[in-house]
Amino acid sequence: MTASTTEKIGGGKRGKGKGENPSSILLSATAEDHHIARLAAVALGLTVLEAAIPSPLPGVKPGLANIVVLIVLARYGWRAAAWVSLLRVVAGSLLMGSFLAPGFFLSLTGAVCSLVALALSMHLPRRWFGAITHSVFAAYAHIAGQMLIVYLWLIPHTGIAYLLPVFGAAALVFGTVNGIIAMRFMDETTIHHRDTETQRNAKT
Repeated sequence: MTASTTEKIGGGKRGKGKGENPSSILLSATAEDHHIARLAAVALGLTVLEAAIPSPLPGVKPGLANIVVLIVLARYGWRAAAWVSLLRVVAGSLLMGSFLAPGFFLSLTGAVCSLVALALSMHLPRRWFGAITHSVFAAYAHIAGQMLIVYLWLIPHTGIAYLLPVFGAAALVFGTVNGIIAMRFMDETTIHHRDTETQRNAKT
């Protein structure tokens, strides 16, 4: 996204001079910026929806928003995925009134750890590692980051180690399912894009 600063004086426009305050800031967004913003809104909506789903154990959630993050990662790269993930956490906490509460820091830590795992997994051979493995790695990193925060800050007791098998199994199941959904969605989108391009070329 690019930005240009201009100052209107006497009906004309003059570039920002030394020591002058800008009167307006013009932002130009590309089609890609708009698409990423829409995907971030979808991720935010899934986060709010997921918060309304009852969970048998606190912290065990399907992580539906991670599907969007995986799609953004595959299409636009890690930086765009990081923006979507972090915006989803911050905006979601503001909407649900949990900003700067313990739940916010748990979500933020999990998101950051997931992004680190995704950044590392992108360097793995694509022949054997794809959306499903990326999703599983991110899910395990998310759980590991949250458990670390819980142990160091909220519940400094070794008894939480008994919950590790439960959280590990949940991360494996939800990470696999989310990865499959993201992969199928990307495959269908690719096929649709190819069909559209073929139709356009046939018309020309």
